[in-house]
Amino acid sequence: MPHLDFTQPPFDVLSPAERQSLKKNTQVRYLAEDEILLADDLQYFFVVLKGQIEKSLGGEFVATYLGSNHSDHINSNDWFDSRRTPESHAQESDNTQHYQFRAAEDTLLLQIDGAAIDRISAQNHLVRQLLSDKLPERLKALQQRRSAQGIGAAATSYTAQQEIQQIMLRPITDVILLPVHIVDADSSLYQAARIMTEAGLKHVLVRPSGHLENVNSSDRTLGILTDTDICRAVSDQQNPATTLCQRYANFNLRTIDADDEIGDALLTMTRYRIHRLPVIDANGNVAGVLGQSDMLAHLGHHSQLISIEIEQAKDLDSLDTAVELIGRYIRAQQQNGVKIGIVSRMVQTLNAQVFTKLWQLIVPDDVMQNTCVIVMGSEGRGEQIMRTDQDNALIIRDDYSHPELAQFADAFNNQLAKLGYPLCDGNIMMTNPMWRQPLKTFKTQISLWFKNTDPMHGIYLSAILDGDYVCGDESLLTQVREHLKVAHRQADGMFVRQFVRAALQFGEVNQWWQKFAPLLGRSSSHDIDLKKSGLFPLVHGIRTLALEHDILQVPSSRDRLKALVQAGALTQERADNLGEALEFFMAQRLAVALATDDKYARQIDPTTLSALERDVLKECLAVVKSFKNQLRRHYQLEIG
Repeated sequence: MPHLDFTQPPFDVLSPAERQSLKKNTQVRYLAEDEILLADDLQYFFVVLKGQIEKSLGGEFVATYLGSNHSDHINSNDWFDSRRTPESHAQESDNTQHYQFRAAEDTLLLQIDGAAIDRISAQNHLVRQLLSDKLPERLKALQQRRSAQGIGAAATSYTAQQEIQQIMLRPITDVILLPVHIVDADSSLYQAARIMTEAGLKHVLVRPSGHLENVNSSDRTLGILTDTDICRAVSDQQNPATTLCQRYANFNLRTIDADDEIGDALLTMTRYRIHRLPVIDANGNVAGVLGQSDMLAHLGHHSQLISIEIEQAKDLDSLDTAVELIGRYIRAQQQNGVKIGIVSRMVQTLNAQVFTKLWQLIVPDDVMQNTCVIVMGSEGRGEQIMRTDQDNALIIRDDYSHPELAQFADAFNNQLAKLGYPLCDGNIMMTNPMWRQPLKTFKTQISLWFKNTDPMHGIYLSAILDGDYVCGDESLLTQVREHLKVAHRQADGMFVRQFVRAALQFGEVNQWWQKFAPLLGRSSSHDIDLKKSGLFPLVHGIRTLALEHDILQVPSSRDRLKALVQAGALTQERADNLGEALEFFMAQRLAVALATDDKYARQIDPTTLSALERDVLKECLAVVKSFKNQLRRHYQLEIG
């Protein structure tokens, strides 16, 4: 008699007692071809032993579940929970809908009592994650299993590498914070130095004049004075007893919130090359100061070492060494199971430092001060992990010119290519005069793009909307973003409806799944294009909603989703599902790239995935489809 395979997920994490309990509540079920599961059957969890089950909703095909007679082409039996409803991701109706399940051929199933599954899930968090109807939970389970498998451990083991990821996601208050010592701006350097010595610190925070009198002020306006600042004052031959802290303190202070993650703190320190971060609590007060050495000791992470390597680079050869370290870092983090969003944002920060250092090596100081280098596309959004191509631009201050700007731009793009960042096939690079313009000309160009008189205008706008600062005068990019808002408001009211269509132009996922099963056993390719079917519809749909709501100050999909929730444009659950699906597709693409050395990796063969991975893939594709239908309804476009 057929039985459950306890070596395959989701049953490979069960205890002996849990296995015995499931055996008692499992029976074999046979469905003839075209036979369906009736309403009374929708209380069970099923494993497909042999044959094929098709899932549909309202007569529309959704997915296929395959059994062992397809084992030459899949890694394990598929499963499905017939009790799961589409409400969690569809958001398309106020009425409860149920999926329909039909046998596409004679099919043998294992039928497990749903109540038994629920009892085990209540006491086994691993099963609960694997079978959750919440996509983020299932993705978390998949990520943990990949991490364990990547180091050759059992799927349920907890490793040092997994602990890195867990630590990165913990709040920064897990790290021991330095105590808070505040002096007034009109205190002397001597007084500040005495407090540092007594407290055993290398800094004090500085309260600006009028801080206490202003009822609206918060500790975010505090400054910082370090022992280095005092040494600078002494070298300037200033008398510490009479020189005020105001003169040498830095009031352009970076802070971080107490509920932010350790990974966010690491990114901020790496990006801005700072060693201390005041931590602000919910009341706007400083709860403590996060020291870099304390955080690195807590984390045991090495991205900071790459940052130092970049900073110390004196020529292209030494910079090439740092770039190679970034590639190794990506592979190591992927193997250690670190969440893809953390990796991508750190890689964005490190890449920006490479670009900054290269620009510094090429141009004189006055060019640096009068221009702004930006990156766009997936690099600008912080979603490019492998070095695919360059998307960059140079914004020039009005009335500033340099006879060698074109040569500098050519050198920048060509040197990046030598470092392993390929030239952009679409020529969206500063070597192209279109992307190397004075601020005023850039603004005029953007206004033209909003008229949408050329098919390329939407592509150009997408690029500039994703623009993020690298180096130079950041105010130039700020002014470009402000003009984007103005130009959009001045554009045709129908513009955004046309702009969103790009996210809807590719075929629906159900068309792919319908083609998938018949191809099993044939030599024809049945790969799925991760970019067309997953990444692009999500990225561009989120980008369009952000444009509609004037969310132009943040280019990343992650930050756009946060802002859209705050604006009431998306529910928190919808935003979470979109963000998790996006990161799943990114992770799959990275896995293919590392396995094949194909940095442009887009295609994935679902027959190479485990049943758990296929289950999550189906769910993520369903999220994409649901989101596209939401966009069609929102912008009153015909639902296809």
